[in-house]
Amino acid sequence: MLSRQPYSGLSRKLVLAFDVGTTYSGISYCLLDPGEVPKVQGVARYPAQEHVGGDSKIPSILYYDNHGAVRAIGAEALQEHIIEQAEEEGWTRLEWWKLHLRAKHLAASHITDGDIPPLPKGKTGVQVLGDFMRYLFQCAQSYIEETHANGANLWKSVGNSIEFVLTHPNGWEGPQQSQIRRAAVLAGLIPDTTAGQSRVQLVTEGEASLHFCVANVLASDTLSGIPIVESPAHEGGVASDGKGVIIVDAGGGTIDLSAYSMSLSSSLFEEIAPTQCRLQGSVFVTRRAHALLKKKLDGSLYGNPDIIEQMIGIFDKTTKLRFRNAEDPSYIKFGTVRDKDPKCDIRSGQLKLQGQEVATLFEPSVQGILEAIEQQRKVAQIPISFVFLVGGFAASDWLFASLQAHLQPLGINFCRPDSHVNKAVADGAVSFHVDHLVHKRVARYTYGLSCNVAYDTTNPEHLARRKTAYHRPSGRLMLPNAFSPILTKETRVSECQEFQREYCRQLLSYHECTEVEVEIMSYRGADHEPRWTDTDPKSFSTLCSVRADTSLLAKSLQPRLAKTKGSVYYEMEFSVILLFGLTELAAQVSWTEDGVNKRSPAVVVYDEEVEEA
Repeated sequence: MLSRQPYSGLSRKLVLAFDVGTTYSGISYCLLDPGEVPKVQGVARYPAQEHVGGDSKIPSILYYDNHGAVRAIGAEALQEHIIEQAEEEGWTRLEWWKLHLRAKHLAASHITDGDIPPLPKGKTGVQVLGDFMRYLFQCAQSYIEETHANGANLWKSVGNSIEFVLTHPNGWEGPQQSQIRRAAVLAGLIPDTTAGQSRVQLVTEGEASLHFCVANVLASDTLSGIPIVESPAHEGGVASDGKGVIIVDAGGGTIDLSAYSMSLSSSLFEEIAPTQCRLQGSVFVTRRAHALLKKKLDGSLYGNPDIIEQMIGIFDKTTKLRFRNAEDPSYIKFGTVRDKDPKCDIRSGQLKLQGQEVATLFEPSVQGILEAIEQQRKVAQIPISFVFLVGGFAASDWLFASLQAHLQPLGINFCRPDSHVNKAVADGAVSFHVDHLVHKRVARYTYGLSCNVAYDTTNPEHLARRKTAYHRPSGRLMLPNAFSPILTKETRVSECQEFQREYCRQLLSYHECTEVEVEIMSYRGADHEPRWTDTDPKSFSTLCSVRADTSLLAKSLQPRLAKTKGSVYYEMEFSVILLFGLTELAAQVSWTEDGVNKRSPAVVVYDEEVEEA
């Protein structure tokens, strides 16, 4: 187990972590008491939850009535009287709703918004997330108050200063992080203030899962006998005795892969490859099964949509998890002994599926994981020694066996921790807050600025763009659409490492100088040195805008006479400073005044993807 030091804070603190999954969700927490060693605990009891255990999670299901009010959430939504009332009163049942918040740039040709159950009229995905997190918060409060000695007073002592760790898939970026923060406000977890937002930390599901594996597997004695694969040290300082570790968090909607270097003599980890995120979680196996049954039963007495839905529910809960051998048939037991149709392989209330048919349903998910592993192995500069499979989908023996068959011949140690892997993200999120093991991360894309450059008559590229040239107020000839990279793809970045680019603007009014807004672009194409944003425009997108108050800088500016007769302009020279090594992007603006470098805090604003209400 991971060795932790006693909490050095001066007062008690509560950390709550929410793992809101596509199919199931969970809560973990930690009470930080001065002088005591932190212990990660899980909420193991929820309303209407029949089975209580250390791996307790609730389904990510909500019911809304026709007025948009929440009527049931989680295990309560599965109660028979709730289902009956929902049918009678026409409530809207929501599941897989988290996929409405997905990053639209993710490779997902197999899914569209039309494939996901629609949101209730007038509701956005952020509002649904807020409703769900409000419920999780209530569950956490009830559990802690009922479980801990003097729990009500305990909660009262920390209730207004709780720190939250909220997880999200690896493929979610700034816009999705902004949505999560808005949902936290809607849920009433925090006030919408700077101080309130400072009590929220966001972490990828992959990094949270790493912390879980470190605490439960990597730090254990079971690995002491496995030799370390030596590799030469490389730029960035990864130790030559490091082990490469890939964490595969296989969930309901996404499969997140993260690669790290590990040294047994150190508790610090570094990303060694860009994270991967594939929309090939367990729900997509179920979706493919639905398409298979619809085709298989078309024209039969059992082709009724309600019957197929019943079969799919049984497949999802039993057949999918029990499938182990492609040579053996699988069964969906849905009816009575009187239900039979030999043409459709239905006998005694059971639908028979050939093992190869079921294996085909898993194949895109298996291949997606293997492709992502190979991409990370290719980029990582040290050999991969371990691959750990966690998450709810990890319970599938077929998924585990399929990956093992590929990885074992490569000499990779592949395993799935047996300590409630479906709670890896929630427990790991608390560990992220307490232990903070990762201190370097890898850039997934190339980031930079779209800018103007001085026209150079000796540059062939500039000559080809002569028609787009324009004059600044100073009279200087400029070219638009140039790209100035700040951080290139696959660069390893420490948390405190700053990246900055100088910027020069010529503005015609003093008022324009009191605030700056700079767009940060991301480049997702194959070019290692993109120079112009208009040569491959589909590969460029606006990541965010950095806004800063520059009124202090403006006071030092003097008007200049423009080349245009009778007009003046102001020239601003400043630098945009970005910190990419954190779990969220941070920014500042700096300038030099009387030989002294000065800084101003900046706000990172995302142009969020439009949600349909």
